[in-house]
Amino acid sequence: MQVRDFIQHNLIYLDGAMGTTLQGCGLRAGQPPEAWNISHPVEIVAVHKAYYDAGANVVCTNTFGANVLKFDEATLEDVVRCAVKNAKMAREQSQGAQPKWIALDIGPTGRMLAPFGDLDFEEAVEVFARTVRLGVKYGVDMIFIETMTDGYETKAAVLAAKECCDLPIFVSNAYAEDGRLMTGAEPRAVIATLEGLGVDAIGVNCSFGPEKLAPVVREYLKYSSLPVLLKPNAGLPRVVDGRTAYDVSAEAFAGEIKALVGEGVRCVGGCCGTTPAYIEALVNATQDVMPVPVTKKDYTVVSSYSRVVEFGKSPVLIGERINPTGKKRLKEALRARDIDYVLKEGVAQEEGGAHVLDVNVGLPEIDEAELMTTVVQRLQAVTDLPLEMDTADCGAMERALRTYNGKAMINSVNGKESSMQTVFPLVKKYGGVVVCLTLDENGIPDSAEARLEIAKKIVSTAKKYGIDKKDLVFDPLTLTISADKNAARTTLSAVRLIREELGCHTSLGVSNVSFGLPNREIINATFFAMALKEGLSAAIMNPLSTEMMKVYHSYKALVGQDENCADYLDFAESVKGVALTDAVVRVDKSVDISGSELFRAITKGFKDEAKRLSKEMLNSVAPLDLVEKEIIPALNAVGEGFENKTIYLPQLLTCAEAAQAAFEVVKANMQGKADGNRCSVVLATVQGDVHDIGKNIVKLLLENYGFAVTDLGKDVSPERICREVVKLNAPILGLSALMTTTVPAMGQTIALIRQHAPWCKVVVGGAVLTEDYAQKLGADKYARDAMATVRYAEEIEKTNRI
Repeated sequence: MQVRDFIQHNLIYLDGAMGTTLQGCGLRAGQPPEAWNISHPVEIVAVHKAYYDAGANVVCTNTFGANVLKFDEATLEDVVRCAVKNAKMAREQSQGAQPKWIALDIGPTGRMLAPFGDLDFEEAVEVFARTVRLGVKYGVDMIFIETMTDGYETKAAVLAAKECCDLPIFVSNAYAEDGRLMTGAEPRAVIATLEGLGVDAIGVNCSFGPEKLAPVVREYLKYSSLPVLLKPNAGLPRVVDGRTAYDVSAEAFAGEIKALVGEGVRCVGGCCGTTPAYIEALVNATQDVMPVPVTKKDYTVVSSYSRVVEFGKSPVLIGERINPTGKKRLKEALRARDIDYVLKEGVAQEEGGAHVLDVNVGLPEIDEAELMTTVVQRLQAVTDLPLEMDTADCGAMERALRTYNGKAMINSVNGKESSMQTVFPLVKKYGGVVVCLTLDENGIPDSAEARLEIAKKIVSTAKKYGIDKKDLVFDPLTLTISADKNAARTTLSAVRLIREELGCHTSLGVSNVSFGLPNREIINATFFAMALKEGLSAAIMNPLSTEMMKVYHSYKALVGQDENCADYLDFAESVKGVALTDAVVRVDKSVDISGSELFRAITKGFKDEAKRLSKEMLNSVAPLDLVEKEIIPALNAVGEGFENKTIYLPQLLTCAEAAQAAFEVVKANMQGKADGNRCSVVLATVQGDVHDIGKNIVKLLLENYGFAVTDLGKDVSPERICREVVKLNAPILGLSALMTTTVPAMGQTIALIRQHAPWCKVVVGGAVLTEDYAQKLGADKYARDAMATVRYAEEIEKTNRI
C-alpha cells in the first residue's frame, strides 16, 4: 500500500530526531551527521530500527543536509546511497507489523534565495533535484521536505521533487515564536502555496514543543484541505551537566500531541530532542484515537510570500496601473527597463488600497518572458501584495508562475479548448487562482445565460485537470456602453448568475464600461457600485481613483463589512478637500515615511532612487549629515517596524540594500573616510554548520549602521574565530548556529574567547537557541533576530566610548 492511500484513513507515525540522537552515540561537535551513513552504518541502522520498533511508519534517511553545496558530487552519491541502504536494512531487521516506508529527508540549503540572497531560484531547484534523483535511484518510497523557514526555498524543493519523481511529497515548515516563517509567511500563505503545488501532506516541525506549536497547527487544520503533520521538538533546549537536554518528557510530549490528533492532525512524530522512547509513548497514547476525516476547505485565496487575500469576505481590489495599455509613460519605462518606475506604481497602488497588483508588461518589441520575471521578482522585493500574472504569452506566464513566491492570480483562461489546454496544465503544476473569461470560439455571447454556459464548461474542463472550482474566478466581461446600451446590464446579470448557479467568485475590469465617453470616472464608479450589489468579488481598477475608492469604502460600511466603520472614517478623513481626479494615497502606518525623498526611497526599498538622490543631496548636504540625518533614521524606522512585527524580513533586507546603495555613494564621496567609523565586529557560523542566512542578514544590517564587519563565513573553527578577534582587538563577536548538533561548537568557541579575548562581548543567535541556552553556553547576549544584534552592538559601542 502506498503512503498516499494509507494516510487517508489512518494515523501515520513519523520517526524522531536523528542529529541529537547521534550526539548521544558519539557524534562530535561540528561533524556532519550525514557522513555517518558511510563511516558509522551500524549506528545509523540501529537508530532507524529503534524508531521502527517504537512503531514509526516512516523513517527519514539521514540526509537532512545532504546536498551539493555541502558535499561534492561523488561524496553526495555515497552519502545518499548508504543512507537509503541503512534505512532499508533497518526496515528488514525490524519485527514490527505496521506498514513501513522510507522517506528521503531534505532540509534547507542554509543560503537565502535571490533577490534577498545570493542563491538563484533555479540553482536552488537543481541543488535539491540532485539529491532527489539520487534518493529515487536508490529506492526511497517518498520525499520529506522539512524544517524550511523560507516559503520560496520550500517551493524550490517541492518543484525539484515533483520534476524528478512522482513519489508522495510531505512538507513541513519551521515557525518562529510569532507564528510566521523567518521570511514573514503566515501559515495561510504557506498552505495556499503548497496546496497549489499539489503536495500530499503539510505541517509543522522543529521550533518548539507541541504546546507552543499548537496555535500554528490549528491554523493548518482550519485552512488546509490536505492531511496535516506535526513533528515538534521535545520542548526547548537547555544545558544540563554540559550536555543539551530538553524540557518536555516523552509522556507529556505524547499527551500534548494526542490532543491535537483529536483535533485532526493526521501525521505525527518528533524533531530535536526526541528519541525512540518519545515515538513509542506517542504510539501508545494515540493508537486508539480515531482519525478525524480530512475535509476539503473551500477558501479561494491568493498569496504573496507573506500575505493572504481571500475572496468573498469583502471586495478584492486589483490594481490595474502596471499595464502598458493606454499608458505612454509606463511603455517608455518598460522599453528602457526603468524598473524603479514600475516599482513606484506598485507601491503607490498598495498605499492607495489595492489588495492585489495586476502585472502586464507585454509590448511587441520586448522579451516579455524575461521582463515579466524580472518585474515580478523586483515587485515582490518592495511589496508583499499578491500579484496577478496578466499575459497572453504562455512562456511568460510559466516563467512568472515558476519564480513567483506565493500563490498567484493568473489572467487568464477562456472557454476556447486551445486556451484551456494551454493554461490549465500550468495552473495544475504551479497552483494559482485563474481568471476565466466567458468567451469561446464563437466570441463573447450577447446574453448572460450564454456566458454562464461557457463558465459551466470551464468548470467541467478544469475538473478534468484536477483544478477545483474554488480556484476559478470568472470575468463575465465588461463591454463599453457607448457601443451597446445593454452591455452593462448583461454583464451584471452574468455576475449574478455565476454567483448563484455555480457558487463561484467573479471579477471585472470595471473601466472598460466607459470607453469612448467623457468623465469616465463617473460611469466607472456607478458601474462598480452596481456590480458590488450583484455580488462582484473582485475588480481590476485604479485604486488611486478617489471616486472608485469612495464607492468601495461606502459599500463596505453599508453592508456591514467594515467594523465600526473604521476604514470608512479613515478614508473620509483622507479625502477632505480632494478633487474628483486627484489620487488619494493612504500611507502604510507601519513605517514613518514623513521624511525626505531619500528617507522614503530607503524605507520603500528603491535602491536605484536612493543612489540617485544621495548623489543629488551631497551637493548641498555634508556626507556625514546625510548618513546621520537621512540613512540611519530611515534604517531605524524600518528596524522598528521589523521589531514591532509590522514589516518582515524581505522588506527589511530590501530597505537595507537601498540604504547600502546610499551609503556607498557617501563613502565614494569621502574617498573611503566613512569606512570603519564604528567599532569592529567579527561574525561567523560555527564549525560544522553550513547555514549562514542569519549571519548574512546581520552582516548587511551592521554594515548599514556603519560597523566594520569581518565575516569569517560558515563552518569556522573556534581557533580561527579566536585568532581573528585577537588580531582585530574586536569588542564584539557574533556567532550563529542553526543545527542542534553544532551548538557544542558554539560553546567551545565562547570558552576559547573567554580565555584569549576576555574583553570581547559574544552575541549568539540561531533557530535552536533560547535565552537560557545562550546563557548556559556563556554568551553575553542572545539575539532573537538581526535587529537585536544591531541594537546590542550599538549598546556595546556606546558603553566602550564612555
